[in-house]
Amino acid sequence: MDLLPKIKVFGMGGTIASKGTSNSQTAGYKVGLTIKDLIDAVPSLKEVAELDYLQVANVGSKLLNSSHLLRLYASITEAFKGGFKGVVVTHGTDTIEETSFFLDLTIKSDLPLVIVGAMRPSTANSADGLMNLYQAVKIATSESSKGRGPLVVLNDRIASGFWTTKVSGFALDTFRPGEQGFLGVFQNNQIEWYYPPIRPYGHQYFDISKINELPEVIILYAYQGLNAGLIYSAVELGAKGLVFAGFGAGHWTDEGNNAARDVWVKYGVPTVYSHRTVEGSVPVANATHFDGAIASGILNPQKARILLQLCINARYSVIEIKKSFSSVYGG
Repeated sequence: MDLLPKIKVFGMGGTIASKGTSNSQTAGYKVGLTIKDLIDAVPSLKEVAELDYLQVANVGSKLLNSSHLLRLYASITEAFKGGFKGVVVTHGTDTIEETSFFLDLTIKSDLPLVIVGAMRPSTANSADGLMNLYQAVKIATSESSKGRGPLVVLNDRIASGFWTTKVSGFALDTFRPGEQGFLGVFQNNQIEWYYPPIRPYGHQYFDISKINELPEVIILYAYQGLNAGLIYSAVELGAKGLVFAGFGAGHWTDEGNNAARDVWVKYGVPTVYSHRTVEGSVPVANATHFDGAIASGILNPQKARILLQLCINARYSVIEIKKSFSSVYGG
């Protein structure tokens, strides 16, 4: 009899671990299940893998911060070094794209890493969490999942954690990878890939094995009548970098650009110009206002923030930061 692959499951909380007060409730629910509860609720997992599990956190993902990400990074790294053949992370969907992007840039392994969540709490009619969890574990056991980076699995679809983003607060098919497309689907207990294993062009790796915190980077959102004083306030609050969720292709007000230039000259705080649109790109031509201005390319603000944190932590010069953004993201 063949031995089942050893898979480590890390629980972070989120809707997949939540309970409501009625079968029709799909908002206002609370986290109330542990990772053990979730695994016990899917007996067929015993036929797929030899599971071990650890509760890293148990909160809605809106409450996660850099400390949680570093703890998760350390736990995953230890699991891979300890002989596990794959890792699954259960996670709230609100910030799953940030965690998956962070892990893509920091986990140095080709072994399967799957992040999974749910859009309905466990108590809801047609709750999606348990099937999503089963599929995630199944995908983590497959040799064909190696070398693809972190994968986000929901609603029968497999997406790159590098590209995927959440587009709806309720729809089951909320995660979309944009123009890059899905990597595959899970149908009738089978994994069907569209492409061979590959990482994004110009993929980067950041060594964070010896740190216990990440630098503060604050996102500011563009709107009519923008108050440029918020830029100074962000720096006063300790921001070491800024990300602008700009109009259209990264546009910002003249007053705001002057303030960003000012904090760059006085304090060395760089600014990444991103976009508030669901899709699109910020070209270099739209981020030439001062030496510390950086174009995000196609990265949305929340992912641009993660990359800027890692660049600043690595003590990159602004030239190196610009190269980091431009190497694959078009910035």
